[in-house]
Parts: sequence; structure tokens; C-alpha cells
Amino acid sequence: MNTAELVATACPKIGALGGAFYFVPETVSKGKELGLDGFRFYFIGRGGVLGDVESPVVASAFGYWNPGLVDKMWTSAREKLAPRDGGRAYMACAHDFGRAKYSAVDGLDAFCAAAEKVVAAADRAALALFAGTAAEPLADDLPARAQQLLTVLREFRGSAHLVAVLASGVEPKVAHAIRRPEMVKPFGWEEGSIEPSDADHAALAASDALTDELVTPAYSVLDASEAQALVAGLTACEAAVAG
Repeated sequence: MNTAELVATACPKIGALGGAFYFVPETVSKGKELGLDGFRFYFIGRGGVLGDVESPVVASAFGYWNPGLVDKMWTSAREKLAPRDGGRAYMACAHDFGRAKYSAVDGLDAFCAAAEKVVAAADRAALALFAGTAAEPLADDLPARAQQLLTVLREFRGSAHLVAVLASGVEPKVAHAIRRPEMVKPFGWEEGSIEPSDADHAALAASDALTDELVTPAYSVLDASEAQALVAGLTACEAAVAG
């Protein structure tokens, strides 16, 4: 498996698994304990690594959301919970999800070692949300550590993709409308207000290729056995979550 094949295989799995804990009942319940609904806990939990910043900073890192919605969710959430505390509580939910799902998964030690190697090799420049998430201390136990690394790697590709979208000349909200049309309204945009052109579709396809180019150097540090361990771990975690 060459690096291009590794990226093509691993990144979609990471995208799904890294955020798998976001809105499960256990995470939502933890948010309620802290005085937040699931949506507000998501915003301050994911964005909390950025610190106690104003909402435009969070909107910049999140990219695809309507800034007005970000301001409403972030500002009301930080009135009840300090952002750094929210970020740590959210990561604790990721840890709990990993413990619940991956305790019987074999090969997590090799998977985590490979994932950590990719994270260490990834350039943080211009990728604020990834940099903040990657700076959090890793959990000691392997199931929790595995989910944390999945979440960090998800932010790596997500942040790189936002850079690639902008570099390719697509407005983030337009890219979002193309990729997830059913989520236009939940992200704060008016239904029917975004009409992507053929050029937008072509540019978004180009941004996907550019994203692969941006993340490839980090994945290229893995040797054949490490790449196999990464993919095997992802496949096993997928099965555990599905089961």
C-alpha cells in the first residue's frame, strides 16, 4: 500500500470515527450535567481547545457554519462553562466512548503508535483547530487513547480541507451545500439561499485532491507495517462501533 492508497483508505474511516461520540446519548447527557444542550456542548467542546476567545475565532476554525449561529451557540455556552473546561469535558466523552467501544479490539497498541506518529509529523501551520486538539494530553489507556487520536486526526484532515477549499476558490458555505445539502439549515443557512455553480462543483473536487496533498506528508512517515496497523485498527474500530 503506497501513501496515496493509505490516505484514500484511512481518511474516510477517520472522518466517520473521529466524531462518532459527538451526539451519542452519553455525550449529550454529560452536556446536560454541565447545563448545556447537545448543540451547545458540541460548540464549546470542539472549540474549547481554542481558549476563551470571541465567536469569530471559532467561526474561522469551524469554517462551514453561519457565523451568526456560531455566535449564538458559543456565547451562550461560554456563559455557563469556561471553554477550556468544555473542551476537556468533551474529550473526556471521547475517552468514555473509546472505552465503551474498543475495549475488546485487538491491535490498539500498534494502531495508536502509528496514529501518534502521523500526528507528530503533521504540520500545524494554519490548522488552528487541529493544533489545539492535538495539544491535549493523551489518555493513558489504549481504548480511550485510540478514540482521542481518531478525533485529532479527524481535525487534521478537516482543518486541511478548509484550507484547500479556500485555496480552490470555493466559499466554505457553498462547499458545505454541495457536500451536505441536507445540513444547510442546521448549519444556520437559509434553505435555498446557496446555489452552487458548475464551477463550484469542479473547484470542490479540486479541493479534495489538494487536501490529500496537504495531509500526505504526515502519513508518508509510516512504513508498510505501520500503515497496515493503522488500517487494521481503523477497520476493527469501525466494526466495534457498528456492532
